[in-house]
Amino acid sequence: MSATDGTTSDETPDVLVLRRGTHGTPVEEYAKAIRARLPDRAVELARTPADERDAIRNVPFVTGMTLEESVLERAENLEVFACAYAGTDHLPMDELDERGVAVTNASGVHAPNMGEHVLGSILYFTRRFHVAGRRQRRREWRHYKAHELQGSTVTIVGLGAIGRAVADRLEPFGVETVGVRYTPSKGGPTDEVVGFERDAFHDALARTDYLVLACPLTETTRGLVDADALTTLDPNAVVVNVARGPVVDTEALVDALRREAIRGASLDVTDPEPLPEDHPLWNFGNVQITPHNAGHTPKYYDRLADIVAENARRFYGDGGPLRNEVEL
Repeated sequence: MSATDGTTSDETPDVLVLRRGTHGTPVEEYAKAIRARLPDRAVELARTPADERDAIRNVPFVTGMTLEESVLERAENLEVFACAYAGTDHLPMDELDERGVAVTNASGVHAPNMGEHVLGSILYFTRRFHVAGRRQRRREWRHYKAHELQGSTVTIVGLGAIGRAVADRLEPFGVETVGVRYTPSKGGPTDEVVGFERDAFHDALARTDYLVLACPLTETTRGLVDADALTTLDPNAVVVNVARGPVVDTEALVDALRREAIRGASLDVTDPEPLPEDHPLWNFGNVQITPHNAGHTPKYYDRLADIVAENARRFYGDGGPLRNEVEL
């Protein structure tokens, strides 16, 4: 294997980059960015499923978007899997735990771009650009009523890197912010912090104009925004989901939109995903849909490569704890 061109050979690479599960992601650029940061290490890109199964056999350090069980079962010496996503709920975590494999994630690399995405989504509905778009397509020069963001209340569920980035970007707009996290006593960048207890959460929802979901998918957050939560929200509230699709009960959301129980929704993630062509969510004029795209910018892979390369250096001799290690 050549450390400069990424072609495969019989040599065992120091770092293996998996291509599977990337869905159009420029994984060549990701592998190139890691090589640039590890000039003394052999970095191989597995270009086909067969390459993945063959190359992973003896590699201790692997990175990629996903790790399928059919590939994992071939990994005889795997010690670290550096997931290129912030979420790891799609990985075979139980088996990785049983094998003693350390898992790291991409927490933090999404913060600037996803913070901007959320801010854009909020402004989209505040200034009702969806209404302007419809009238432009019809060539109608007709005024419509818009809103102001100042004085609104934005509730941010999840105060990790993404949630903090959202709060930071909202600060100049003169809004009240409520953060929701597992341990409210830790505080956060929001004006108020509450927990996931039903009374506290629903009290926050009742005061919310924009509900931003930026949390991981866990037993607590799965179905968090259900029919009751959507009923608690004011009819003028907007739901912005950049977390995971199953955080929102899709049937309840469709019902709320049909009944005009909320003002609209901005969905970067859905359940199911990809969203089927015949799904009713496509047909609402007050629903903004992006294809799980909030975290994708060219700088994403540079920030991710910084974390992965640093962890490879620590693993191969520099020492110290791995960055972004996930508790299994």
